Amino acid sequence: MNKIYSFTLAALTCLAAFSSATAQINYGGTPSFITETEELRNTRMTMPAFDREDIAAADAVTDQIKEVPWRFGIENEVDYSPSTHGYWSVENGENVWRLSLTGDEATAMSIRFSEFGLQKGQSLFIWSPETGDYIGKFDHRSVKDWGGLATGILTGSEIIIELHQATQFGTTAPIKIDQVVYGYRSLLHHSEEVANEMRGPFGNSGACNINVNCPEGAPWATEKRSVALIVEGGWAACTGALINNTMNDGTPYFLTANHCLGNPGTWVYYFNHESATCSGSTGPTNQSISGGTLLVSDGASDFALVELSATPPAAFNVQYAGFDASGVTPSSATGIHHPSGDVMKICFEEDSPYFANAAGAAVWMIDQWEAGVTEPGSSGAPLFDNNHRIIGQLYGGAAACNGSVNNGQLDYYGRLNVSWGLGASEYLDPTGAGITTWDGYPDGAISYDNDAGVTIIGVPDGVLCGSAQIEIDVVLTNTGLNNLTSASITYYINGASGQQINWNGNLSQYETDIISLPPFTAVDGENTLDVAVTSPNGVNDDNTLNDAAEVEFSTFAGETFDFQLALTLDEYGSEISWEIKRLGTVVYAGGPYEDVDGGELVLVDLCLEAGCYIFNITDSYGDGLCCEYGEGSWQILDGDGDVISSSNGEFEDSETDQFCTDEASIDYITSSIKSIYPNPASTILSIELQQTEGVIVVTDPSGRIINTQKIGATQSRTTMDVSSWAEGMYLVTWTGVNGARQVSQVGIAH
Repeated sequence: MNKIYSFTLAALTCLAAFSSATAQINYGGTPSFITETEELRNTRMTMPAFDREDIAAADAVTDQIKEVPWRFGIENEVDYSPSTHGYWSVENGENVWRLSLTGDEATAMSIRFSEFGLQKGQSLFIWSPETGDYIGKFDHRSVKDWGGLATGILTGSEIIIELHQATQFGTTAPIKIDQVVYGYRSLLHHSEEVANEMRGPFGNSGACNINVNCPEGAPWATEKRSVALIVEGGWAACTGALINNTMNDGTPYFLTANHCLGNPGTWVYYFNHESATCSGSTGPTNQSISGGTLLVSDGASDFALVELSATPPAAFNVQYAGFDASGVTPSSATGIHHPSGDVMKICFEEDSPYFANAAGAAVWMIDQWEAGVTEPGSSGAPLFDNNHRIIGQLYGGAAACNGSVNNGQLDYYGRLNVSWGLGASEYLDPTGAGITTWDGYPDGAISYDNDAGVTIIGVPDGVLCGSAQIEIDVVLTNTGLNNLTSASITYYINGASGQQINWNGNLSQYETDIISLPPFTAVDGENTLDVAVTSPNGVNDDNTLNDAAEVEFSTFAGETFDFQLALTLDEYGSEISWEIKRLGTVVYAGGPYEDVDGGELVLVDLCLEAGCYIFNITDSYGDGLCCEYGEGSWQILDGDGDVISSSNGEFEDSETDQFCTDEASIDYITSSIKSIYPNPASTILSIELQQTEGVIVVTDPSGRIINTQKIGATQSRTTMDVSSWAEGMYLVTWTGVNGARQVSQVGIAH
């Protein structure tokens, strides 16, 4: 929703210098950047001063303990809400609430909402008047399962919380701030060697650490994209990493240490917090996710597996790291981590880590690092083997910097092969196939000498009409280090005997060749095509994970009818999904879509066999397509462009309708069902009938048959017990012995 504001000349001058840096997933828009108002000054809240000497003395102790997080800020417990603090104003037809929070000489600030329940029509920004950086907008899509929201940091000694909402909400809002973090760390000396260096917002590590973008880290440019710094309140709590699963589906599973656990829902996960150079000490904080859900954890290997509250967007360019839970001892190991809350670092163990027990857990023991080191804040960081796969996460140890070199002490990491049997396998190998070794996604973890991969393109989109011949292409990719000069490609159509193509050429690494399969005629119904590549350069493939591909598509080989779905979205297309089913089978589906101001028109061509179909559309927020946030609607049109089913989009969670393709299937006898009552029903549903022989079938929105009753030639009434049916809309279809049919809708509400 676009906002229009008027500014003074001074305000516009300030606005020109502000940046649009955003620290968390946001949904467009900018704050007002209004700063100098009397109400803002009069309602400003200042965090209490603290004894810096006492804080420095406490930090000097905890900074030496690897299992203790690195503190960069003081947590102030507060109780602020729009009902008790700040001020309200009316601007451009909206109610606006603002609250200014300051901390004397604070280097950065952040807040935590203990309650965050914004609805549509409410949005919120947090911004720094000193730098112009802001986070937001937050809105109903930012609501987390735990009910609150932890926000990222903003540089400077003042932040402004700015809430916009439609006037219908009045001057109350379901938000409450219970914590304000006052960043102080960069005002204190960490060590004499780095006292005069510029520091990152969360802290600074010892001088013996190696930036991940130093030349030594170049071979790990893929894996570093999986690593994130965990911040909780005023603490750079730990490190962790996105980890792949055998479905390669991008589920945001995040591996860290069990001893790091507090509430992952209040954590903020910062990705790509790294220096662009080998010597730099600051990095961006504009790519983060707020909140996650703990899936499984155990102290026996000190592991915790979290699912992030949102999938990192494409702009983050993250990697889901591969893993090896086989327990095979690697020849070397590498750690990527955030020591003392610093930008991302890397360390190397050139010897084999080995099995041991430490602090009651099964661990990989590292006697000493050959280069680099770990520190407090590194806990939970991934340990990679020589094949670039995660084998564990940092538990503890005594390794640390001793000036510009490490102290030669040990570190230990909880073992993934032990975590595997403690619940990790349920998520990382969801099919239960027993796969314990898997490469990263979307980029392969390592390169092999001889490695060929296949994908399939040109697959018919949606349902294919008629029995025309199908032409599909196979893409052969050389993902190996050696040039690919030969390979065998075998393909299988609908389970028939394999057909082999002997390929010859010359592809360098990552080059591709498109191979057109001979045209074939698809069968009526579901079709499958399986393709496999073997024998790259006449030898066994060093990597079998990308050797096969499979696609499915549907064909209507008989008489078909051309239809079209015309779907007009509201501004929140991300909430809309739909499907078309026949006899319980999904033949078409779509959504969710992009959020677009003013909505957009989606046209889908449909190829349908003769018969009747169920169309179901859902809105995940529960407010339909119309009318407060756009004039959305939907129509289904036949081949002549006539509307045969439609809605003005005014529904809540979902809407269902049935339509048929030809006149024979819609030869309604309007008097066969005289009435259905009560509608909606809660216990007993009654159906009044004409004296017409046939059958009544009740289906739910998915097309599943709920009840079937045979109707005699003289029967005038029937009843159904619906007390156990789920609430929602159902279709009641009467079909006569002559094939005529009538469809009615009934709601169930208990």
